[in-house]
Amino acid sequence: MRIDKRVYLYALAIMIVLAYGTFGTYELGKSSNFNVKVDSLNEALYFTVVTISTVGYGDITPVTELGRIFVIVLIISGLSIFLSAVTMLSGEFLSSRIEKIYTGLSTLDKKRLKKHIVLIGYDATNQVVAQKLKEQKRNFIIVTGDKPTVDTLKAKGYPAYLADYTIKAEMEKFELSRATDIVVDLKDSSETVYVVLVIKKLAKDVKTSVVAYSGESQEHLADLDIDNVINPITIAAGMLTDVLDRDQDIVSRKKPKSRNL
Repeated sequence: MRIDKRVYLYALAIMIVLAYGTFGTYELGKSSNFNVKVDSLNEALYFTVVTISTVGYGDITPVTELGRIFVIVLIISGLSIFLSAVTMLSGEFLSSRIEKIYTGLSTLDKKRLKKHIVLIGYDATNQVVAQKLKEQKRNFIIVTGDKPTVDTLKAKGYPAYLADYTIKAEMEKFELSRATDIVVDLKDSSETVYVVLVIKKLAKDVKTSVVAYSGESQEHLADLDIDNVINPITIAAGMLTDVLDRDQDIVSRKKPKSRNL
């Protein structure tokens, strides 16, 4: 699960407010700014939490102008940060629920998950494959971990879904064991290995093709007993070399032979 950076910022702000309240109460409490002497950090923390939460038991109260100003600042800063944090977290929770509903599988989708092709990742190779499959009206789905990509694909009429493809529980809902083919196309080689391991657990008998973008990645994947490991760069280089060789042969045949005089 990805955690919003704002969560860390609010957590830091809350810690700062608690520290301000605790140490401020402790220092002011030793100088008779409250109705009772506050001579421990535990008491100071207790007063801070009670004040910010607006419970206000009244057992510790400010009695000097300095003490009251300190408490006013504590209440305003504390309430502002806590309310903002609660609002943000509740909003994130609702957004995640809506996102799951939006990108999840409907009952109709689940009925189609039989003899289907699963494209995991949406890099250059799977982009072309998806386009061809759509033109042929084949039964396929695209699984990616990028929400904007899913939104764009859905808008274009592609059966795209959001998931963390490195987690077994996330991928189980796509019925990989009932698929005819699985194609993995991810630029990150370590992520590709994790995905392959998940596939091996969920659909070890399904034909799996993996796109490798480097020789090193191709070597690592070769040890995982995959049906097809495809390196587009190697294929393109081989085709280009053949074309260059043929062009060179044509030039050689056209070149007039020199005669010995």
